[in-house]
Amino acid sequence: MIVLEFREFDKKIVRFGDLRPCRTAFVDAHSPGSDEKENFAIIGKGVSENPEQYVHIKETPGFNIGAAGQPPGCTNSLHYHHTAEVFFVLSGSWRFFWGRWGTAGEVVLEEGDIFNIPTGVFRGFENVGDDYGMIMSILGGDDAGGGVIWAPQVIEAALDHGLVLGENGMLVDTNKGEQLPAGVKPMPLLSEEKLKQCPETGVQKIVQGYVARHLDLSALARNNPCLVIGEHGVLRDRPGFEVEFLTRDSIGDDPYVSERYEILMIMRGHWRVAWQQGEVVLAPGDTCKLPPGFEHSLAPAMMGEASLYRVIDTDDPAGPTMNF
Repeated sequence: MIVLEFREFDKKIVRFGDLRPCRTAFVDAHSPGSDEKENFAIIGKGVSENPEQYVHIKETPGFNIGAAGQPPGCTNSLHYHHTAEVFFVLSGSWRFFWGRWGTAGEVVLEEGDIFNIPTGVFRGFENVGDDYGMIMSILGGDDAGGGVIWAPQVIEAALDHGLVLGENGMLVDTNKGEQLPAGVKPMPLLSEEKLKQCPETGVQKIVQGYVARHLDLSALARNNPCLVIGEHGVLRDRPGFEVEFLTRDSIGDDPYVSERYEILMIMRGHWRVAWQQGEVVLAPGDTCKLPPGFEHSLAPAMMGEASLYRVIDTDDPAGPTMNF
């Protein structure tokens, strides 16, 4: 049984108000329409291409936790990953679009909705709300699949605004006089052959198989935690982790021990985590990383709506998401 003093436990919490953004995390950071987005590395460095990205908790539990913050009208450009990329909307309204040119389909997600985006599919997203919004992310694998694969037009547009991505995944800003290290070539564009292999999946298949709505999950989690992503989840997949959705009706306040890493990502309300040496209260946007073998209880800290996503590592390889 793991024993954690309060100071040790506090290091496992990343408070929403303490998040440190990076505004030049990716190759499109200077491209018009994408130049106001912010990237947050909460657990693990994620797929940031900027070596100066601040990482709140460096040790990963088999996956990475991050976030993207964008003002209205700001877009994250088309890209894909080799491992899972899961988003849930913390605040605002977000339009997700996909396909080689972003025209194969789109869906708008509201607060609490979750999207398990298929690997190998080009995707982008835009804040279509009226205020600054945030989406939280889960990226499969300790190294998050090795990085981002950008649509060719994104890399070409970035060159016009001074950002060059090296074949080693390193980003340099020629506007500041930076250059790629000797022997490192620019990232090559995807060939037409590889581009043809990228699925142009229709709206119906994506929405039915990869999107879950907050209201539906709240109903499913009335008596027990709802398995959202897993072999037998609402979204059937085995990407190297499982995602559960909890409300105040899903769980009692009895202590329990998880045999796996357990990441708590607070959606709504305040939640109390208590253990023998103390207790803390988590608020919306907070992230908490609990180690295996740690006895604790979890319950809402006050009246009103309360919900959270709980992510648990599994033995499944962090490879391409499965098609059932």
